[in-house]
Amino acid sequence: QVQLVESGGGLVQAGGSLRLSCLASGSTFSRYTMGWFRQAPGKEREFVAAINYVGSKTDLLDSVTGRFTISRDNAKNTVYLQMNSLKPEDTATYYCAADRVISTGTPTRILRHYDYWGQGTQVTVSS
Repeated sequence: QVQLVESGGGLVQAGGSLRLSCLASGSTFSRYTMGWFRQAPGKEREFVAAINYVGSKTDLLDSVTGRFTISRDNAKNTVYLQMNSLKPEDTATYYCAADRVISTGTPTRILRHYDYWGQGTQVTVSS
């Protein structure tokens, strides 16, 4: 069992930056693919970014490519989402998730593939 705790959300003006962190409990974090998803009010939860367990491959939603970066520090059991040039449409609750499948390939975007989820952190971007 893995517990995930997100932090770093908040209110920021358009064009600003935030860095989200997700701290995982347990000793198996380094074997998990990690992902970030977001859900805006009235919308379905959507993929934002993912990174494989070794950190060698990442995948990003097209609309955040060039603005967001996902990274991980396995020694700290933490995955990060650096968000720059934020836009009002980035406003959502951001969730961290872990996929138990061990893979060095491109990490999955599929929500149902992820086994563990955090409680989420709110990001609000004002115009």
